[in-house]
Amino acid sequence: MEVFEAVRTDLAVREFQDKPVPPDAARRIVEAAWLSASAANRQPWHFIAVDDRDTLRQLGGIARSGPYIAGAPFAVVVCIEDTDFAVSDASRAVQSMVLTAWSEGIGSNWAGFRNLEGANPVLGIPDNLEVLCIVPFGYPARPVGKGKKQRKPFAHVVSRNRFGQPFE
Repeated sequence: MEVFEAVRTDLAVREFQDKPVPPDAARRIVEAAWLSASAANRQPWHFIAVDDRDTLRQLGGIARSGPYIAGAPFAVVVCIEDTDFAVSDASRAVQSMVLTAWSEGIGSNWAGFRNLEGANPVLGIPDNLEVLCIVPFGYPARPVGKGKKQRKPFAHVVSRNRFGQPFE
C-alpha cells in the first residue's frame, strides 16, 4: 500500500480479532517508530512492545480512553523524556507505526494521553520517563469502511498563501 493510500483509508480500530500480530509485522511497526525523525535527532523516546495478554489487560484498565487495549494482541507503550519537543517527536513516531500497521491490514488507535503513571510499575518504566500513550494493534474484528472518512470540506480547513485564500 502506498503511503497516501494508507493515510486516505486509515480509520481507528478499537475491536480486534483474536489473532496474533506476526512477529515480523510487530518488528516493522516498532521499527517504524524507531526510524521516525525527531528534533535535532534527540530521539526522546522509548517504546515498549507488549504482547503478553495479562499485561495488555492491565494496560486496558490504566488508559481510561482505551479499555479496548485489553482485547488487542499487541500494543506499544510510548514513553517520552522531559524535553521541549518530546510530545511532537513521539507523535510522529506513533503516526509512523499506525501507517505501517495499516499498510499490512493491522488496525490501531491512539489511547490515553499522559497521566498514565499506572503503567510504570507494570512495565518497570524508570521515573525519568513519562508514558505519553498506548497504541494497541491487531486485525480489525470487522471490516472497516476504508476511505469513508467524515471530514470538514477541504476549502474550510486549507488555504493557499494566506488564510482564507482558496487552495485551487
